[in-house]
Amino acid sequence: MTTLRPTTALSADEARRIALRAQGFLGALDRRAGVRGILRHLGAVQLDTISVLARSHELIPYARLGAVGRRTVEKAYWTDTHAFEYWSHAACILPVEEWPHFAFRRRAYRSRPHWNHELPDGAYEQVIKQLRAEGPLTATELGGAKRTSEWWDWSGSKVAVERALMYGEVVCVERRGWKRVYDLAERAIPSALLHDELDDTECLRRLVRLAGQSLGIGTRADIADYHRLKGEQVEAVIADSGLVPVTVEGWGKPAWADPAALETPPRGRHRTTLLSPFDSLIWERARTERIFGFTHRLEAYVPKQKRVHGYFAMPVLAGGRLVGRVDPAREGRTLVARQVTLDGPKAVPAVAQALVEAASWVDCTDVRVERVDAPDLREPLAKELARLVG
Repeated sequence: MTTLRPTTALSADEARRIALRAQGFLGALDRRAGVRGILRHLGAVQLDTISVLARSHELIPYARLGAVGRRTVEKAYWTDTHAFEYWSHAACILPVEEWPHFAFRRRAYRSRPHWNHELPDGAYEQVIKQLRAEGPLTATELGGAKRTSEWWDWSGSKVAVERALMYGEVVCVERRGWKRVYDLAERAIPSALLHDELDDTECLRRLVRLAGQSLGIGTRADIADYHRLKGEQVEAVIADSGLVPVTVEGWGKPAWADPAALETPPRGRHRTTLLSPFDSLIWERARTERIFGFTHRLEAYVPKQKRVHGYFAMPVLAGGRLVGRVDPAREGRTLVARQVTLDGPKAVPAVAQALVEAASWVDCTDVRVERVDAPDLREPLAKELARLVG
């Protein structure tokens, strides 16, 4: 079998291509596996409340598969107990077969001494009793999600059901209008998986291995960040995880790789697409800067007057590089690019292609560009968009 090199020393370009293939952006995907295959391949799909073109968990499979139907995405996640929501990199959709490997985190939550929300007496028991009798239910159906309109002012039933979710007694089985729908884990998780039998070391070893496979290659910090493990947790198990140590030109830190990723050179077709800022290819800023030489910051929570690239600027991936940014919006059936940032004239065709494909996916028939960071590229971009749309 061909190897990249006879040693474990990799160039920065080799490492970049390994990462792209591992994340599903280089080479041929098994499209028959669809959205579920993407979830298993990535190991975690981050959730977020922001919805511009679509929500982030919809954008993740779109970026890899193209115009997969949004209803298809939701069904793939939530039908037949295929997935569950839990705290991984952040709030994430996770393959249901990984339930046993998050036992270490459930145990940690159960022994946690302090919480941001106080749990009223009897509320936990009442939520479990109600779910057993009536579930699946939303927090509103359990007695109300909030006490006031402030987002952090949860009701007693909301505090209780979220605590039960973290403990592993309750599972989110779907999203209904973005509201979590809760049910008892004993009903939602297949019986063969519903256990906390694995010790912390076995859980951590598995998650470190999965992170390495999903990343293809990464530093200890990259691997730890994927499922938000502590550095010392990774350090304790990485030597026995099945990952192999490598060095990467210019990285300056030791790295580890999935041995399968080193067996054959990463080749094939590159995907051109808009990326959610919460996409696992780019969700860690230091790694994105190291691999792509691209600095990106989500500015949704930055005061408007201090934003540089826009509210929900989406990086544009083309040819295995990050070549620009688009801050999108929708007005009726028009996709509006409120701000476009281009990495030079060569980025124009790729950005135009990404915009037109995204517009078609969300059922828009037109694309309008409001602002381009380089004024001299505005006209070439407009011409390329007109050619593609026309």
